[in-house]
Amino acid sequence: MKQQLFFFLVLLGVGFRSFSQTPQLSEKSQISLLTCAAGDELYYAFGHSAFRVQDPELGIDVVYNYGTFDFNQPNFYLNFVKGRMIYSLSRRSFDNFLFEYELEKRWVKEQIFDLTLEERNQMLAFFEENYLPQNRDYLYDPLLNNCSSITGTILKEQFGETIDFDGSYLEEPYSFRQLVRQFMDTNSWSMFGIDLAFGSRVDRTATVQEHMFLPYYAMIQIRHTSKDGKPLLKRERTILDYNEHTGQSFFPLSPLFWFMLLLVFTGIVTYFDYKHKVRSRWLDFSLFLITGLIGIFLFFLWFATDHTSTPNNFNILWAFPLNAVVAFIFAFEVKLPEWSAKYLYSALGLIGLMLVLWIFRVQIFSPVVIPLLLTLAIRYVYLIRYSKL
Repeated sequence: MKQQLFFFLVLLGVGFRSFSQTPQLSEKSQISLLTCAAGDELYYAFGHSAFRVQDPELGIDVVYNYGTFDFNQPNFYLNFVKGRMIYSLSRRSFDNFLFEYELEKRWVKEQIFDLTLEERNQMLAFFEENYLPQNRDYLYDPLLNNCSSITGTILKEQFGETIDFDGSYLEEPYSFRQLVRQFMDTNSWSMFGIDLAFGSRVDRTATVQEHMFLPYYAMIQIRHTSKDGKPLLKRERTILDYNEHTGQSFFPLSPLFWFMLLLVFTGIVTYFDYKHKVRSRWLDFSLFLITGLIGIFLFFLWFATDHTSTPNNFNILWAFPLNAVVAFIFAFEVKLPEWSAKYLYSALGLIGLMLVLWIFRVQIFSPVVIPLLLTLAIRYVYLIRYSKL
C-alpha cells in the first residue's frame, strides 16, 4: 500500500511535465491569464503574458507560455533579421515560472476566467494539443502574433462570437507606433532604432483586439471583455507585488545629444570650409557612407524580409542608399562631378518630401532624427555652392 501511495505521489509531482493523456479537470480547477511586469532588458520592456491552469484536486499547477525562444536555435539571428522568428509554446510548473519574476522583482498579476467546467477542459485540451512537438512552434510577429496578442486570438478561436472585446475604456485608439512609444523613452537608442526600422504600416490605428499585443493592454482588455454577455473576468489578484521598473535616462548618452553634437560639429567644419573655400572630404565621406549604409539596410528590411512592420519605410528618403556609392566618388574626387549639384538638389528634395509625409502623418518619424536632417541639409547646401566654384 505504501509503495502504491508513493507511486501516486510521484505521478502527481511530475504530472505538470508530461500528461500521457489530457486529464479531466475537477470543479475546483481554474484557468487564468498571468501578466508580468516589464523588465530592464529590451525583450522584457513590454512585460509578458502566459496562461495558468491549476487544479488542486489533481495536483496540477502549470503555466503555458507562448513567449519561449532559444538563442541557440539554428540561424537564430539570421531568422530574426529576416522576420522568420520561431517561438514555441512551453509548459512548466507555476513555481518555476514565478521564480524568475521573484528573482528580478517584477510584479505578477493573475486574472481568473469565469468559465464552465466544460469550457475549462476545452481550453486545457487546446493547450495540450498545441504543446505537441509538431504543434508548439509558431511564426512570431512582434506586433501581430506574440505571447500577448495570442491571448485574444485563443479566446476568439475557442469561444467565437460569444467573446466581446469592449474598447470603450480606451481614451483613443492608438497606432502601433504610439503604443510602443508608451513603454519606451523616445530619446533612447532602442526606441530610435525601432522608429528607424518601422515603416508607415505601424502608423495605422490598431483595432481593439490588436491593442492586446502589449501585455498591459491585454490585462486591461480582459477587465473589459464579456462572454455571452457576462464578464469574462471572475477575479483578479496580485501574486507578486513589486514596484514598476523605471529606467534611468542620462542625456549625454542619448541619441539626441550625439546628433546635436554632430550638427554643431558639422556646422563648425562647414563654416571653416566656406571661409577657406575648401571641402572636408573625410566629413562628406562619413556622412554619405553612413546614411547610405543605413538606407541599404532599410531597403533590405523593406523588400527582402518577412517583417510586417518594416515595409513602406520612408526613412529611406533621408538615409538614401545611393549615398553609399556617392560617398566614395566624393571622397576620391578633388573636384565634384558635374552631376553632383543635381544629385544634391534631389537629396534635399527627398528630405523635403519626407517632411511632407510627416506633416500629413503618412509616417511618423522619430523626433530625434531632426538634428540629422539639419546636419545633412547644411552639408548638402554647402556642397551645392562648392560645386559651382
